Amino acid sequence: MSISPKMALLEEYALVARALSAPARLMLLEQLAQNERRVEALAEKTGLTVANCSQHLQQLRRAGLVTSRRDGKAIIYRLTDARTLTLLGVLGDVAERNLAQVGEILRGISNGEDAPEPINRNELAARLSEGSVTVLDVRPADEFADAHIPGALNMAVTELGKFLTDLDRNTEIVAYCRGPYCVYAHQAVAFLRKNGFNARRLDGGLPEWREDGRAIQATS
Repeated sequence: MSISPKMALLEEYALVARALSAPARLMLLEQLAQNERRVEALAEKTGLTVANCSQHLQQLRRAGLVTSRRDGKAIIYRLTDARTLTLLGVLGDVAERNLAQVGEILRGISNGEDAPEPINRNELAARLSEGSVTVLDVRPADEFADAHIPGALNMAVTELGKFLTDLDRNTEIVAYCRGPYCVYAHQAVAFLRKNGFNARRLDGGLPEWREDGRAIQATS
């Protein structure tokens, strides 16, 4: 018996859902949201072997979430569609709203407290124009060099303690990182608030900021 059109459609939708079912693939999508990358670089960033990384990328490509091109002998991957960012964000929101464990993990990062409401991108853009906010990019230095919010300072979470005296305690600090699955901004905000700073994280990260059509800066 031939499959009905509805079931055929649902099979294709389920293909995308299955592609998102492995934590390693979510990490790969998070990395590709920053910039296109070679397989070897993706493996290094995610802690996967090159062979395992390639297998996961093939699953993502079959689901239409990533595409690739050749540069000599290298294979370079990128997101097929920027709307994947929206999909990842919704997935995170649904999990946070409906899975108690997600909230517990986030409160654990925030020293057992509920984190302050994040600042949205429109508000941050306005605050930047006024010069009334300090923006911290807490991603690794190479990702900051590729692209960052103009005026942002790059400080790794593990290095924040060394720079506390350089930060203005009278100015609100907004931290951002890779996007909805990155915990660096959560960790930075928790550390700064514990040390007496007024800090919040940005709703979304550099990829969402860039997808809004807002200005970015590169140093590489």
